[in-house]
Amino acid sequence: MPAAEGSYLPTALRAELCACPAWRNRSQYSVVLRRSYTPHVPTSYRELDADRIVQTLELLSRRIHERFPGSSLSGVSRDLLAFGREIEGRLASIARPNWTIRGLSILTAVVVLTLLGFAVATIRVSPHVQGLSDLAQGIESAINDVAFLAIGLFFLFTIEIRLKRRVALRALHELRSIAHIVDMHQLTKDPEQVLDPEMTRTASSPPRVMSRFELTRYLDYCSELLSLVGKLASLHAQFLPDHVILTAVNDIESLSVGLSRKIWQKIVILDTIGAGSGPDQH
Repeated sequence: MPAAEGSYLPTALRAELCACPAWRNRSQYSVVLRRSYTPHVPTSYRELDADRIVQTLELLSRRIHERFPGSSLSGVSRDLLAFGREIEGRLASIARPNWTIRGLSILTAVVVLTLLGFAVATIRVSPHVQGLSDLAQGIESAINDVAFLAIGLFFLFTIEIRLKRRVALRALHELRSIAHIVDMHQLTKDPEQVLDPEMTRTASSPPRVMSRFELTRYLDYCSELLSLVGKLASLHAQFLPDHVILTAVNDIESLSVGLSRKIWQKIVILDTIGAGSGPDQH
């Protein structure tokens, strides 16, 4: 191969081209190049990535600890991070088929249908019907038996999804509680504590030791935590597209958005009043 034609290629690729019997054929040459230089396709942006969410949680937890070391909000972020790390294994378990339950359900259904078929085959039906009432009773009894059999089969084949739903709902309930805990942390963080430092305080007034910048960062961290609560909840609907789970996830997302909206109202007030106080830090 001429140096000008392949000197810019990696050594392994040049060796592959030289080993090709028809390397002078431009079509084969281009095929090897395309195979070697196919661009890497990034992870799909059409679904949430649990690993990326956990990485974001780790970074946010460090930021809160560095800005407010030893604060209770830092403890909440650590608990949410621990929940995010646990969720990966839980979601993998939810997405993985439970072949034991499926096998037992199929085996039970086969046994029941076999026994039913054997019973039907051994029943002797009289060709003479005494009247319409007897015919109606026979039809009603057959319909009831078929209905109960269908309900039993439906129960058997939905055991797996109901067990997974119970696990997911338990985790979603925990996320809902964390969202309310975050809201409790920002409840007494009012802009008036920095906008009117001379305001009259009572013996039961909460301590107000934050500057405008610190209060803004604190509220911003609360909003980010609520946003990540919603993302962790959405992962459950992504791995278990069940109507009950979807409803619970929508409720948590609505809760997080509503709480975050209250927080951002406070941030806007702080930014508007203190716009000329100087540049923000990290």
